[in-house]
Amino acid sequence: MSNHKVYVDFPGRILIVGFGSIGQGVLPLLLRHIGIAPDRITIVTAADRGREEAEKYGIKFVKEALTRENHRRILTPLLGRGDFLLNVSVEVASIALIKLCWERGAMYLDTCIEPWPGGYTDPTVPAARRTNYALREEALALRPGNTRAPTAVITHGANPGLVSHFVKQALLNIAADARVDAGNPKSRAEWGELARKLGIKVIHIAERDSQVTNVPKQPGEFVNTWSIDGFVGEGCQPSEMGWGSHEKNFPRDGKRHDFGCMAAIYLMQPGAATRVRTWTPRAGHFHGFCITHGEAISMADYYTVREGSQVAYRPTVHYAYHPCDSAVVSVHELLGRNYVQQERQRILMDEIVKGGVDELGVLLAGHKKNAYWYGSQLSIDEARKLAPYNNATSLQVTAAVLSGVVWAMENPNCGLVEPDEIDFRRNLEICTPYLGPQVGQYTDWTPLHERERLFPEDLDKTDPWQFKNVRVLW
Repeated sequence: MSNHKVYVDFPGRILIVGFGSIGQGVLPLLLRHIGIAPDRITIVTAADRGREEAEKYGIKFVKEALTRENHRRILTPLLGRGDFLLNVSVEVASIALIKLCWERGAMYLDTCIEPWPGGYTDPTVPAARRTNYALREEALALRPGNTRAPTAVITHGANPGLVSHFVKQALLNIAADARVDAGNPKSRAEWGELARKLGIKVIHIAERDSQVTNVPKQPGEFVNTWSIDGFVGEGCQPSEMGWGSHEKNFPRDGKRHDFGCMAAIYLMQPGAATRVRTWTPRAGHFHGFCITHGEAISMADYYTVREGSQVAYRPTVHYAYHPCDSAVVSVHELLGRNYVQQERQRILMDEIVKGGVDELGVLLAGHKKNAYWYGSQLSIDEARKLAPYNNATSLQVTAAVLSGVVWAMENPNCGLVEPDEIDFRRNLEICTPYLGPQVGQYTDWTPLHERERLFPEDLDKTDPWQFKNVRVLW
């Protein structure tokens, strides 16, 4: 471990809540790049998965499922002033953990805003309140009176998280190529003006995972390259997207919120049943799931330009995700089971064959050069060389978790912050060694490409980048 650059010497303790694929993958990165002795790290998790790895590194491993009733009793002795809680769990409420951290004087980071069990799928809760929009508004409500509280970075994995930094780099790249003076944007107002000046209508978080297993998916089994509980949970939430100022065709099943920033909408159907068209350099154009993610809301809000009380500019932002083929089949089976999760789960790791790539990036479209994708093309082969306990998908997440933790330790009293608000250059500096090729490529593809070849469609041909054209209707 001593051959790797140590970014920060940390005198406190680190508490890791949850130890699934992301927790297991990030642990060796933390030990490589943060100066901390293993005996000052504790893992609290609901299952035995990863115990062998933790014991190998000399990390204390506590098997305990956290609940509304017990989380304070279990975690309070493990947290004090100057410590750090890394939340990579599922169904452990982020809001509750942030409040506890602030009471104890500890820093915090998560990869998504988690609710307690049922928060994503309880049918007695209105759909509007099961959205990431609602969870984000609840988190942002913690800010008043806590602007100098210990830093709490929310939603900082690969996406949400890393992709927010990709967007800023992509904007600067497009500006340079278009010979537009980007200046040196720092505030959200300056970044929003740059996006408006460039004419960005749409931001897709466009991801195609081509990793393949040599052990086929079996009936009654959900197979994925990262957290299955996390993927199923967000796939069962309403599909969400930041809603752009250029949009002319409001979805028939679309709904607006009656609270909060008003930067996003949701559909009256889950993300796992919603498909959209997108493009990446290796895969070309494909259909992806429009799964709800925090970045769809935070980016749309961050890049909004207002003139007085009116929204003058806002991009449409959403995830467009084609997971590995085994996960696609697993989702198809899940839908057929009316969203009752399969009895067995398998995270792909050692059984992934050579050659697969997780192509994760951002597609910025609608500008004078049409569309530009910028992101990571990390292969399974390179991921295995770079870090243990990771595949290509998990390493893109764990590298971003590492960078977010380092940034928070370097900036320990910022209160609650989102990825769009923190130093993108510092985060990319830390992540880049683990991302494989970072590629920027223009394309002339639009969602109208080769449409109506077999059947007529209801298209808006006045603007290819209308969501109406992007969405797939079967």
